[in-house]
Amino acid sequence: MSFQDLKKQSKMGSLTEKLIRQVEKLNDSGSKDDDRFWKPGMDKSGVGSAVIRFLPAPVGCEYPWAQVWSHAFKGPGGWLIDNCLTTLGSTCPICEANRELWNTGSKDNQNIVRERKRKLSYYSNIYVVKDPSNPNNEGRVFLYKFGKKIFDKISAAMQPEFDDEEPINPFDFWKGANFKLKILKKDGYWNYDKSEFSSPSVFMDDDEEELERIYESLNDLNEFTNQNEFKSYADLKKRLGYVLGTKPLPKQQDEEVSNEEDDWTRTIEKEVVKEETSYNTTSQTSQNVQSDDDDDEDEDDALSYFQKLAES
Repeated sequence: MSFQDLKKQSKMGSLTEKLIRQVEKLNDSGSKDDDRFWKPGMDKSGVGSAVIRFLPAPVGCEYPWAQVWSHAFKGPGGWLIDNCLTTLGSTCPICEANRELWNTGSKDNQNIVRERKRKLSYYSNIYVVKDPSNPNNEGRVFLYKFGKKIFDKISAAMQPEFDDEEPINPFDFWKGANFKLKILKKDGYWNYDKSEFSSPSVFMDDDEEELERIYESLNDLNEFTNQNEFKSYADLKKRLGYVLGTKPLPKQQDEEVSNEEDDWTRTIEKEVVKEETSYNTTSQTSQNVQSDDDDDEDEDDALSYFQKLAES
């Protein structure tokens, strides 16, 4: 930011507003949902639909999506829900523990690995074209978290299987396409198989001013792969020990750490329910978890990953 820009923003009060928003964000104990995110709705019959448009990569972002691996499972010491360090190309102690279990060759241990496997999520900016469950969302830009099933449809649009199909870039303002989200409840989980892209079309009727406004309002995707969003190897290993019951919780903690753990404990069950994943359906908690029906694809990918580790 140049000095003149700084002076201009100071007169407009935008710097103060920005700082206030950041303070509010820092003071938020986690009890509120992040209103930057959009989630589709489903009616009582178990059917949901919406039309969205995937948006381009924001300034400073290499791609129009962020890819994040994470772990989420429950042990004797409670829940572990954390980003996986393999997202950053680093070694993850949870993956290391999974590899050791997998290498035993025991089916019971390999079933444990399946419960503790990595889950793949993507984050993109979207524009909500139509949202029957909440029309107030229409015409707004949101962040959207989705799984491998939807990303596969994006990949298929960009790299079609058949010669008579033209590849499209769904994230392009001028040559992209709306995405018709169609959701059905299948075996207790959300299924997106019938979702599809419309024919390519110019977004917003090529209204350059509106396109520029939307582009400037995009959320930074780099935050999801920022180092600050990941525990260190040592802290993650320590947390894993607590959750698995192999390392006792410290008898004495200073007040700040204790309060942080209390906040984390109070919100962890809510976070689990919000996760769009299909953990082991025999688990009591997982029966209440919504899924985007990516379990089969995620499991194939995760088990392939552990198999490669076993062979290395």
